[in-house]
Amino acid sequence: MPSQSSGSGRAGDDPHAGTDVERAGPSLSDASAAVILVHGRGARATGMLGLADEIGRDDVAYLAPQAHRGTWYPQSFMAPIEANQPHLGSALSKLDAQLETVTDAGVPLERTILAGFSQGACLASEFAARNARRYGGLVALSGGLIGPEGTDFSYDGSMDGTPVFLGCGDQDPHIPVERVVETADAFDSLDASVEKRIYEGMSHGIIEDEMDFVRDLVGSVASDD
Repeated sequence: MPSQSSGSGRAGDDPHAGTDVERAGPSLSDASAAVILVHGRGARATGMLGLADEIGRDDVAYLAPQAHRGTWYPQSFMAPIEANQPHLGSALSKLDAQLETVTDAGVPLERTILAGFSQGACLASEFAARNARRYGGLVALSGGLIGPEGTDFSYDGSMDGTPVFLGCGDQDPHIPVERVVETADAFDSLDASVEKRIYEGMSHGIIEDEMDFVRDLVGSVASDD
């Protein structure tokens, strides 16, 4: 799929504001659905576009925002929230801007999926929980909600049945299984339709079973009448 980018890097209190957004697939005005792909720590947005090829839908538009210097926030996702500011706030605003771009082009939130891996999965999860509404779906591959141990993951609003997929290995050195469970419980409380899969013996990565779920989810959103 062809890709294009827009924007230029910028630091300061809003470090992600002017970073690139890579794109693949048709224009949003011609797309049946949209997927926002959020990369992990130290990665590139272009790498996330590889998932677009694996999904294999040429009627879906893909947007992959780039983090400033490849990192959405500097500390662990289980560090105190303040330790990751202003980067975390800027990253959440970056996702909000992508959703605004999508909806302004005529693709409703009900046909828009947020999907992230690792640090990107944490960011996408946190954004969706803080901005609970009906999305096409949320996919968090090896990630969970952001905050230190003991965080009360209580949020306002309702996901109104939004499909939420959480996939993680039980040997992941970065994502404790307990946090994935807490994340699933939080989205259950937000009226999401949660599918949590903990893979025995798996470390930090993406496997075919997860991609099968993602393909089915994208297909159902893109073809939904």
